[in-house]
Amino acid sequence: MTVTVETLEKLERKITLTLPAEAIQQEVTRRLKDVARKVKMDGFRPGKVPLNVVAQQYGYSVHYEVMNDKVGEAFATAANEAKLRVAGQPKITEKEGAPEGQISFDAVFEVYPEVQIGDLSTAEVEKVSTEISEAAIDRTLDILRKQRRTFAQRPQDQAAADGDRVTIDFAGKIDGEPFEGGKAEAFQFIVGDGQMLKEFEDAVRGMKSGESKTFPLAFPEDYHGKDVAGKTADFLVTVNKIEAAHLPEVDEALAKSLGIAEGTVDGLRADIKKNLQREVKFRVLARNKQAAMDALAAKAVLDLPKAAVQAELERLVEGARADLKQRGVKDAEKAPIPEDLFRPQAERRVRLGLVVAELVRAQQLQAKPEQIKAHIEELSASYEKPADVVRWYTSDNRRMAEVEAIVIENNVAEYVLSQAKVTEKPIEFDELMGQA
Repeated sequence: MTVTVETLEKLERKITLTLPAEAIQQEVTRRLKDVARKVKMDGFRPGKVPLNVVAQQYGYSVHYEVMNDKVGEAFATAANEAKLRVAGQPKITEKEGAPEGQISFDAVFEVYPEVQIGDLSTAEVEKVSTEISEAAIDRTLDILRKQRRTFAQRPQDQAAADGDRVTIDFAGKIDGEPFEGGKAEAFQFIVGDGQMLKEFEDAVRGMKSGESKTFPLAFPEDYHGKDVAGKTADFLVTVNKIEAAHLPEVDEALAKSLGIAEGTVDGLRADIKKNLQREVKFRVLARNKQAAMDALAAKAVLDLPKAAVQAELERLVEGARADLKQRGVKDAEKAPIPEDLFRPQAERRVRLGLVVAELVRAQQLQAKPEQIKAHIEELSASYEKPADVVRWYTSDNRRMAEVEAIVIENNVAEYVLSQAKVTEKPIEFDELMGQA
């Protein structure tokens, strides 16, 4: 086999492979003999089918398999000898005019780029931090109380207000015609919780039990129901029941119901603070890691392999389809999703992946076993039975690989922050939580 390598443009290369035709034919014959020993055909005893008969039926497919295998092996050997890091699958085509007794192929492919990382000491990174205030603990406590609220029916003459649970019947029509999902009976929702569109909540708020009204509702252009998005419907709504919410008192009974062993309010607040600190730590880490990665990517110079970007595009589109399917969208697998919507994200992922890999190699930032163990223990700490969660991670190689990747990213972020010009910025708890 002879090999030539040609640079086409940037990362694109072409290898010309020349193989002896005799070697191909010998392998085809060998495989056909194997088939003849096993194949069953009418009129012949097993293992006694003539080779020419087997060749008539299986010759093309066997020849195709041999060509694929031999050319694939030849390409892998040639790329390895030329020390080329191949990105994606090569496009292989047969050449005409090969020397007698030879078969020639062109393999066009991309290679991974050389990554040049600039001076990180000139990179500017904003590093955020957050304190857990008493007000944040109070708001979390209110959420916990709301999750345990009870409801009692209001008197007939009291109107629905924010926080009330209403039971209603409604029927909507567009241009006088009913539409799918536009009608329900004994439907419940909490006024002011945002479960319904604002116009719907505004119409029900202030109504009394037994009262009916008709009102127009304009569906937003981006409404998830495509059949009604951007259209205006007329709704008839009847309020059947209004129930006022009652929040539990912040006392020992609430603390015990939330699993606080000593059953004290102070213990409950301390437990909430501990959980918030854990959540804040992860969110601060994620935000600062993002800032470090952005700074790293900005300091890198490289060409992106088109094949790698295309593969990432396909993964993102497939993920979008899976999300649509999970949301119950009909025919999600056929939904038209333009790849260009995800191109910036795909290019960024590929770019960061290559840059991170280069920095990990250059600075020895691989995940250490003790780091992986510590990260899993930290993830498991918030669960009732941490040991079970640790076993859940350690029993699966794929999950362990995901943890290892996160630890490597953390190592890279820490290295970048140690080298860059870092500006510390305290931010409010609410601002951080809004970055989820």
